[in-house]
Amino acid sequence: MMTIKKQVPNTITLLNLFCGCIAMVFALNKEFEMAFYFVSLGIFLDFFDGFFARLFHVSSPLGLQLDSLADMVTSGVVPGIVMYQLMGSSSGYPKLGWIVEPFPFVGFFITLGSCYRLANFNIDTRQTDSFIGLPTPANALFILSLPLVLRNLDSFFVLELLTNPFVLIGITLLSVYMLNAEIPLFSLKIKQMSIKKNALQIGFLLSSVVLIASFQYAGIPLVIVLYVLLSVITNVLASK
Repeated sequence: MMTIKKQVPNTITLLNLFCGCIAMVFALNKEFEMAFYFVSLGIFLDFFDGFFARLFHVSSPLGLQLDSLADMVTSGVVPGIVMYQLMGSSSGYPKLGWIVEPFPFVGFFITLGSCYRLANFNIDTRQTDSFIGLPTPANALFILSLPLVLRNLDSFFVLELLTNPFVLIGITLLSVYMLNAEIPLFSLKIKQMSIKKNALQIGFLLSSVVLIASFQYAGIPLVIVLYVLLSVITNVLASK
């Protein structure tokens, strides 16, 4: 029985990786909505592998490594492909004739930044109850929401913004910075059944539901921005 319990978290982690592989295929085919759904499912599974590891008391170094490797695909490679596709579809780059246009490949900086963050996370003992820098799943949801916002929001301003290659390069560089910035961000993990002690997490989750219900896909990047802002405000208040 213990052997079966020990494999439950790892199996869930591998399912996360499987979702990431499927999402990668959809992203390569510019089927961004399906890519978003499979990345979201992978992130959902990513939350529960740790939950079951703690529940069954079977946390292990192998599980930690598997988790990061799965996240590397689901929350690292897939958003890099999506940004590459967005940049490749935009216009306004300097033309280099017969040379392969290098600018869309800048999108894979997100993959590089995610890789560095995940490797650093495994050896950073400060990130047990909170995060330092934007977690890769949150960053992935932000990036994958961009083409959905572009397709579903009837706004000329948004269209101009998300088809501008230099804006996309700016978003990419900001993404890489936020992944590895020395900014403490609160965790959504609820370890004690207390409304008072989890007021921040509960308030954020309720606000997220309202934003997504009100703005649909456009609410997703707003949720990520809200998450960062609430963390910064909490840090400032805590330091006083």
